[in-house]
Amino acid sequence: MKSKKKLFLMGLILLLIGLILAILLIAGRTTHKKDILVGFVTTGSIDEIGWNGIHYQAVQKACDNLDVKLMIKENIKEFSGTCRGAVQELIDEGASMIILNSYGYAQEIYSLIARNPQVAFYLNASEGGGENVTTYFVRMYQARYLAGIVAGKQTRSGQIGYVAAMNNSEVNRGIDAFTLGVRSVNPDAEVCVYWTGSWDDEAAEKEAVRKLVENKKIDVVTYHQNGPYVVEAAEEAGIYSIAYHQAYSDYSEKCLTAAVGNWDLVYTDLIRELVQGKGNNETNYWVGLERSAVGLAPYSSAVSEETKELVEQAIERISSGKDVFSGEIYDIDGVQRCASGEMISDEVLLDRLDWFVEGVVFYEE
Repeated sequence: MKSKKKLFLMGLILLLIGLILAILLIAGRTTHKKDILVGFVTTGSIDEIGWNGIHYQAVQKACDNLDVKLMIKENIKEFSGTCRGAVQELIDEGASMIILNSYGYAQEIYSLIARNPQVAFYLNASEGGGENVTTYFVRMYQARYLAGIVAGKQTRSGQIGYVAAMNNSEVNRGIDAFTLGVRSVNPDAEVCVYWTGSWDDEAAEKEAVRKLVENKKIDVVTYHQNGPYVVEAAEEAGIYSIAYHQAYSDYSEKCLTAAVGNWDLVYTDLIRELVQGKGNNETNYWVGLERSAVGLAPYSSAVSEETKELVEQAIERISSGKDVFSGEIYDIDGVQRCASGEMISDEVLLDRLDWFVEGVVFYEE
């Protein structure tokens, strides 16, 4: 009997020890989690409408939900000489993860990234490399294709404007995808690209719209810029527009929709990986319609039911594996870039898309 009591007591003691160890382990993990610092570097103000504000809100929400700390470096302009200092300050503060939220940042601090292998870097660009580097983006080109369908059905002149920041793979694949969408429903339409040379230049963007309306007779316009200045200019000119980044409810029904990304999903994925000890789990993080990571904002009343149905059909095709850049595709010089039954690889789309599809023209004075 005494032996049974001793065994019972020993078992009870071991159970209590196990519970105490489990509690201590959970507490330790919680403390470690709270000590994680995420650094976020962005080109403009976190209060801005458009690119910078949308991304800040998403990363802040992810950090709050995952119970980690966030440190912001805002108004760090690309190639201004300030990025390296901002990133070094985040490293000195003990950042475990640094998110660089604009295309050009990585080029400025490659050496700094290499010297800090203990930090997980996430670059909003396609170029980058290293064991502690992940490039991330959404397949926005899929949403651009859908927006192109809307524009192609809406235009009456057959002339559509595209105000674009600069010539790189990210911007180019958006232009190409949009044009493929346009010409899938309006084969004779043209997309006229106006380069501004900057992500954020109100005067240049509004001037672009004015010139495209006056000289190219466009009646629909979209853009790849940080803010909604193109929409504002389109409203003033009385033409249709398709926005970028987010839905805008302050404009008329002529603002047809917007190409948008689900950045809440993105930053939750990336920061959760870090919390789980799996930072830089992949070289390129790229998600699209298959996870509802991109799409179109709610339509205005000017968009027809026929157009909406065409967009839904395209979503089904793309989601089932028939991507935007598949099937016969020719460039503006008539060179075949993709054949029937083929699909352009992610490697090309990410890093080597330096050509434009049939239907793209460029604004010239």
